[in-house]
Amino acid sequence: MRPSAAQRTSRIVEYDVFSKRLWILGQRCHHGATGSLVAALACAGIIAQRSNPTQLIAIAATGGALMAHDWKDRGHWFERGYGSQL
Repeated sequence: MRPSAAQRTSRIVEYDVFSKRLWILGQRCHHGATGSLVAALACAGIIAQRSNPTQLIAIAATGGALMAHDWKDRGHWFERGYGSQL
């Protein structure tokens, strides 16, 4: 039995066991959205040259792999709220 919309908004982190989806503060976490944030932070680190660039390139590549894995859902990566993703 799935929780109602009122119950969903009261939870900080929710994992739907049946569809294997993670929600944080009502926002669905996609591999692609997470990968784009990881890649952007790694690229910012490379530009700032704060760390070993080899490690940051590997982190950026990991972000790219996450985006490639979830490319079919790219239209939903930053969709607000629960929307059509239930």
